[in-house]
Amino acid sequence: MDAFYASVEQRDAPELRGRPVAVGGSRARGVVAAASYEARAFGVRSAMPSVTAARRCPDLVFVSPRFEVYRAVSRQIHAIFADYTDAIEPLSLDEAYLDVTHDRRGLGSAKAIAQDIRARIKAETQLTASAGVSYNKFIAKLASDQNKPDGLCVIPPGKGAAFVAMLPVKRFHGVGPVTAAKMARLGIETGADLRDRPIAFLRAHFGSYADYLHRAARGIDDRPVRADRASKSVGAERTFDTNLTDPAAIDAGLARVAEAAWVRIDRHATRGRTVTLKLRRADFQTITRARSLAAPIADQAQFLDIGRALLAPLLPVMGGIRLLGLTLSGIVADGEEVQPTLPLG
Repeated sequence: MDAFYASVEQRDAPELRGRPVAVGGSRARGVVAAASYEARAFGVRSAMPSVTAARRCPDLVFVSPRFEVYRAVSRQIHAIFADYTDAIEPLSLDEAYLDVTHDRRGLGSAKAIAQDIRARIKAETQLTASAGVSYNKFIAKLASDQNKPDGLCVIPPGKGAAFVAMLPVKRFHGVGPVTAAKMARLGIETGADLRDRPIAFLRAHFGSYADYLHRAARGIDDRPVRADRASKSVGAERTFDTNLTDPAAIDAGLARVAEAAWVRIDRHATRGRTVTLKLRRADFQTITRARSLAAPIADQAQFLDIGRALLAPLLPVMGGIRLLGLTLSGIVADGEEVQPTLPLG
């Protein structure tokens, strides 16, 4: 979907159409969750501090998120997908992989299917979607971003490697700003540059990540579309209005985060063995700590207790705590055998 949250807000509030819109909090500690294309023209991006966004775009309109509405629209879109295939792998509320090898509606080609889906989304939701059509997930994902907004890009098998070669490596999935900067120092700016580096060179500089990079640079990706793709983790985090230094305030903040996370855990009917604490200091340094148990976490109280145990050795925090997060992972599938907890005494 194109600028999904912001586009929903502009659809539902005509006075916002054509204006730069940011979904998120406008307070000093707010963060942009999504930005309309009018806002992006000023350099406003998701995950950007709201104060920075307002500085870049003085006319920016902040709108509080309405996640229930976004989820409802997402369900509409997924219902459309289901008319074309059962092989749907959701990535988020606004993005999914579809395997349309079986042409259920007899449209003749993957391109025709993508065009039909996009037309139905526009007719039924009044929103636009962009699609990438290709022979594997890696290239389809890259292609979906190629002609945004409201675009379609088709990369057939014979052109996949050439398409990847011309792209900047920073567009590759998993290549974040730090990795992209490291690649730039090594003279790797494009897919072609990456393709020309021997696998031994990549392993020396990128370790186990090298094999993925070597294959991606050649347009190779054998991962199937997984219709049963399960969440690898569920959690919540909170950025505080003021940095927390008082022990009672820190504990209360962690408790609120645990409560928000457990609501999501309950909603997903998730069971997991690992709790991860995320802490961001006033200087923006982020620290994570994790603990795994033999058996799944029983309830919210145990989840919070483990979070407290992970946090205690990190206190006090110089300058205070800007953000806290708690995540449950090590997800256990329904019916999976779990090792019983051994009593200590």
